[in-house]
Amino acid sequence: MKSGRLLAIILGAATIALVVIGTVWPVPSAAAYAGAQSMLASSSTAEAAVRNLGDEIRAQAWEKAYGSLANKAQFTEPEFVHDLTGYYPSLLTYSTLDKFEVRPLHASDTDAEMQLTLHWATVVGTSSSTRELHVVKNGDTWQAEWPIVKQPALPPQVIPVNYLRWDVIYRGPGDDWGSQDVEAPHVRIVDMHPVERADGVVILGELLNEDVVPAYVSVSATLLSKNQSTIATEGSFDKISHLLLPKQVTPFFIKFPNVSLSDVGSIHMTPLSALIAASADPVIEIGDEQLHPAPDASLTGQLINQSGQIVNVAHVLGTFYDKSGKVVWVADQYVNQALLPQSPVPFQIHVPEDLARNVATQRTVVSTYSSGGSL
Repeated sequence: MKSGRLLAIILGAATIALVVIGTVWPVPSAAAYAGAQSMLASSSTAEAAVRNLGDEIRAQAWEKAYGSLANKAQFTEPEFVHDLTGYYPSLLTYSTLDKFEVRPLHASDTDAEMQLTLHWATVVGTSSSTRELHVVKNGDTWQAEWPIVKQPALPPQVIPVNYLRWDVIYRGPGDDWGSQDVEAPHVRIVDMHPVERADGVVILGELLNEDVVPAYVSVSATLLSKNQSTIATEGSFDKISHLLLPKQVTPFFIKFPNVSLSDVGSIHMTPLSALIAASADPVIEIGDEQLHPAPDASLTGQLINQSGQIVNVAHVLGTFYDKSGKVVWVADQYVNQALLPQSPVPFQIHVPEDLARNVATQRTVVSTYSSGGSL
């Protein structure tokens, strides 16, 4: 009994000691994310003011971030938050700020120009955006002016809907349609070749839905050694348009990290397809496309939603070809903001510099996701 009381006294004393230690010497990261704003540096310089703003955005301390702005009278706090996280559900809505970078552009004794690059962690990877901030000196402190981008107000309008749609009716438990339902759509790989990169082997190619019904598609690849033993098997998950309407083509990109092409004897490809209900709406027009050469090679353009519904997520896929029509590279970008009807949204897809010199033509496709509903 005495030993039990002694143990309780020791545990109690240890707990009190730990609480005191945690209070007097808190862990910096824990204090910062618990809202201890005293950890923030003083805004005695323009760069410090922008870094403090970045820390407040990362901590989602919207009220403090908005309150620190020099031009907050020009917009409301909700408009400031929506400018960062999206006015409508999109990739940014459910993302968090992973890190940020501050780069001075110009400075004087009373004002400065700073570049703030925000790296957001989304469900499909990192999405980056850059803002150029004007920073002004107010007494002994500096304050940033936020370059607000307000959502354009769309006028009331009627958008006619005229598009193809495919519905699927499957065999029910009481129906006698034979041993199986409608067969899977016929798809075919029309191009495929490996490319060796510094971080491994990449399989590039294109897949065609040669049927008269829509298909949900995917592609897997198995690398075999020269003695026909399996090296690795990977599938196309991201850089592919999984929904193909009849006669549509999608690129695919399958990556095998830490594999050398010299070890590969052959490649076994397996296209997969399943019948799926689909429609040809929404229609996304791709405008003002420009292929910029190396260095800093990229494909830029605008996405214009021609439908009457909001597109929450748009996935842009670029296929790049050489003069002979061979696929040189496949690259993509998830647009981090929603597409509103008739409102252009820019995109930019980067191409590796060493491959960009071989690019002669390109083709762009857009996959979309909408949570439903219209304006």
